[in-house]
Amino acid sequence: MSKAKVIDCTIRDGGLVNNWNFSIEFVRNLYESLNQAGIEYMEIGYKNAPGVVGEEGNGPWRFCLEDLLTKTIPVKKCTKLSVMVDIGKFTLDDIPLAHDSLIDMIRVACYSSQIEEANTAINVLHEKGYDTCLNIMAVSSVDQMELKQTLKKVQHCPVDVVYIVDSFGSLYMEEIRRLTEFYKRMLPNKHIGIHAHNNMQLAFANTITAERAGCSFLDSTVYGMGRAAGNCPTELLIGYLQPKYDIKPVLKVIEESLIPLREQMEWGYLIPFTISGQMNEHPREALALRKHDETKDKYVEFYEQYTCIEEKPLQAAK
Repeated sequence: MSKAKVIDCTIRDGGLVNNWNFSIEFVRNLYESLNQAGIEYMEIGYKNAPGVVGEEGNGPWRFCLEDLLTKTIPVKKCTKLSVMVDIGKFTLDDIPLAHDSLIDMIRVACYSSQIEEANTAINVLHEKGYDTCLNIMAVSSVDQMELKQTLKKVQHCPVDVVYIVDSFGSLYMEEIRRLTEFYKRMLPNKHIGIHAHNNMQLAFANTITAERAGCSFLDSTVYGMGRAAGNCPTELLIGYLQPKYDIKPVLKVIEESLIPLREQMEWGYLIPFTISGQMNEHPREALALRKHDETKDKYVEFYEQYTCIEEKPLQAAK
C-alpha cells in the first residue's frame, strides 16, 4: 500500500474556472465526501489578501477568511485543510497563529526568481505553527542550473514538502521521473510532491510516475476540475491507490455537484490547451480563444500563432 498522501485541490485550483465562487454548501459537501473517502488533505482555497489582490470579481475562496471556514466546516474531521498563498499577493500579518485557525497547512507558491521571499515567508509560517509546502511553479521553463541553485536555497528552509509543478502541462513521464529523482537528491530531508496539469492528457500518468519514483504528496481535483485542461482527477488517483481509499463518496459528489457544474462551465481536455502544453506555454491564450464562439475551434489558426515564423527578405550580398 502506498504511503503517499493525497491533497485534493478542487476548490483552490478549480476556483480558477469560476473565480472561486463556490457556495458554502458545495464546499461543505465536498469536504464531507473527501473525508469519507479517506483523503488526507483538502485545499480549500487561497488565503491571499483582499487588499492586495482586490475583491472585485473574486469569490470568497480566494481569501478563505476564518469566519467563512468555521461557518462552512463547523466540525473538523480527519481530512486536514490547506490553503495556498502567492508570493506578492498575501501579507503574513493577515494569517493567524495555527491554533487560532482551522487551517493545518499553508502552501507557498512562487517562481524560481522569488525563492528567497518564499523562504522568508515559510520561516514565519512555521513559527506560527503551520505545516508548509513550497510550490515552485512553471518548472518546465526553468533550466537545470537555475533549478539546482533554487533547490540549494531550499535545503536549509524548514519547509515540509517541495513540489514539482507542471504548470503548463507540458512534461512527459520520463521528465517527471527525472525531476523527482533530482529533487530527492537535492532535498533528501524533505518530502517531494507533484502537481500536474492535464493539457496533454498526462496528469494522471505523470502523477503515478512521480509516486513510483518517490513523491509522497500527490495533488488532484475531483472530476479533474481546474484551469483550462484541469488536473489529475481525484477519482482516477484514488482508484489507482486502492485499497487505501473509498472511491464511492467521490463518485457521489461528482454525480451530485460536479456534473451540474460542468454543464455550466468549461474545463478539461481540448485541442487549444494541448497546443499550449506542447509549446510549453501558459494556457492564457487558449483560454482567451475559447471565449469567442466564432474562433474557439479554429485549431490550425491557433497553432500557427505559435509556430509561424515570419519570413524575412534576403539581404543583398555586399
